[in-house]
Amino acid sequence: MTRWGLIGASTIAREWVIGAIRATGGEVVSVMSTNAERGHAYAQENAIAKSVTSLEEITGDPDVDAVYISTTNELHHDQAIAAARAGKHILCEKPLALALDDAKAMVAAAREAGVVMATNHHLRNAASHRAMRDAIAAGRIGKPLAARVFHAVYLPPHLQGWRLDKPQAGGGVILDITVHDADTLRFVLGEDPVEAIALSQSGGMGMRGLEDGVMGVLRFKSGVIAQFHDAFTTRFAETGFEVHGTEGSLIARNVMTQKPVGSVFLRNADGEQQLPLGQHNLYEAALAAFHAAIAGRGAPSASGEDGVWSLATGLAVAKSAATGAAIAIEPGL
Repeated sequence: MTRWGLIGASTIAREWVIGAIRATGGEVVSVMSTNAERGHAYAQENAIAKSVTSLEEITGDPDVDAVYISTTNELHHDQAIAAARAGKHILCEKPLALALDDAKAMVAAAREAGVVMATNHHLRNAASHRAMRDAIAAGRIGKPLAARVFHAVYLPPHLQGWRLDKPQAGGGVILDITVHDADTLRFVLGEDPVEAIALSQSGGMGMRGLEDGVMGVLRFKSGVIAQFHDAFTTRFAETGFEVHGTEGSLIARNVMTQKPVGSVFLRNADGEQQLPLGQHNLYEAALAAFHAAIAGRGAPSASGEDGVWSLATGLAVAKSAATGAAIAIEPGL
């Protein structure tokens, strides 16, 4: 059994990750919050035995085998490095860091320590995205030419906070949502992006100059171009993902979500058919893969290197939006 420490008393851990750890045979033994009162209440509410207030207490705990890092983005680097040096396996929220060199240093520290490091890109585990990936790999749409991701949503009040008013914490829609698009596209297409161009928007939710909407295009190595629209401000939009090829199209709706929902249709010369989806909890799939990787069976759903790629893409999108130029995507792995 893998024993987990939570670095951050977060909403995502409470809503999704704690349950996924327990459902896949792990145990949550400790939570770290710099606010002792909050940490104690969180531990009680979620049946966690220990609450601590310092990074040293959780990384130095011999009862902790792995850590889940879900603090604000600017803290991930130091926390992951400390965990790696303490010999703890690491599941880190995206983006891994605010700077590419910091993300690469996190991956290098985990590699040097011989611990498993993963990025919590949950969408890779969606049955819809795996069905699309398999269909493309099987040649069912011919040569992929273009893709569209619409991931514009409404950020609910209980999640707004730092995402909308703290640039220093890595707030804004690009590092929160566009990095997911980048990882999903890489996973489904099976190739890497090379260039980004984008325009951002401040639609009234983002503070201090933080963008709350963005549209842009990524170019991939093969020449595939992928359009994306991400936002915190669209109350009534649906999400979706499309990939169009020379022999067919894949049309997915309501799939850019944490929930195991949505549909995928294949359209080609024979008409339209709905692909069967074995829907499952995305986070439980991620934790099952992580636990297996710790045991030496396979790899996590999204590696630390995958997290570097998505951050590199997000930073290129942000730079393009700020400068108006097309920006090369260079993760430097």
